[in-house]
Amino acid sequence: MPWAIRKSTPAGSPPVAGNTATGVLKWIALLFMFIDHSGKVIFNNNQDLRLLGRIAFPIYIWCLIVGLERTRSVPRYLLRILLVGFFSQPLYVLALDNQGHLGVLLTSLLAPLAEGFSLDGLWLVTKALFFTKPNIFLTLFLGLAALWGIREKKWLSHLWAPAAAVIMATVLNVDYGWKGIVLMIMMYAARGSRPALAAVMTAFFMYWGTAYKLTNSIWGISFDVARLPNWLSGPLGAFLRLETYALLSLPFILFRFPRDLRMPKWVGYALYPGHLVILVLLKLAIFR
Repeated sequence: MPWAIRKSTPAGSPPVAGNTATGVLKWIALLFMFIDHSGKVIFNNNQDLRLLGRIAFPIYIWCLIVGLERTRSVPRYLLRILLVGFFSQPLYVLALDNQGHLGVLLTSLLAPLAEGFSLDGLWLVTKALFFTKPNIFLTLFLGLAALWGIREKKWLSHLWAPAAAVIMATVLNVDYGWKGIVLMIMMYAARGSRPALAAVMTAFFMYWGTAYKLTNSIWGISFDVARLPNWLSGPLGAFLRLETYALLSLPFILFRFPRDLRMPKWVGYALYPGHLVILVLLKLAIFR
């Protein structure tokens, strides 16, 4: 029965301290990712929906870390992630571009080939689809490669693998950039302790949040932190920035679920391109 319910992996196998019910976690992460992407392209970059969407990325990182401990073959794991990202990329471009009307977007993407086929035109179309803004799976691929190198320590791979991943993330302009890779490395290093995970994530997202403005309203409730006393406005304001809302993912990562959801492996990988197809269909229905 592929959709049967099973108990979560007991503590110590794999050797991670947090929630190992990755079947359920993947659905939770997908839900928040869909909320985030809907807020961006369907609801005109709605702040409230995008705040909730911050929860998804840390959960995906955690699922990757648990997956690294469980997998029998890291190269195959890397290949699966790379293939899902590759085949999802055109859907990602169509779904996440906020021009709204897909006809306008397709015309823009295919403009280099409008007057006839050429290798230069094909390269420009390929570049626009695959290299301008890669989807999250390239970030996960680079991060997993870095973690594998750290774990194996072959030919000093614990030094050059993470460094190479950070450089490649910057050069390829991946989603979440080099900070996403560093966060994956830090969470992996703290995986054996729930207090350490909480401390690492809190410190990192508070640092990450400094690049963003304070939010002055949440779900219809307005507030002005600047009017509070300094001893309160400083600490409170540190938690009220776009990326620091990712800390809402901590309960899902730290506390074990009593049971997990068993599902075919292909279903877990199909969730990401599946939600992009739904977004494309919604754009077709709404933006005519």
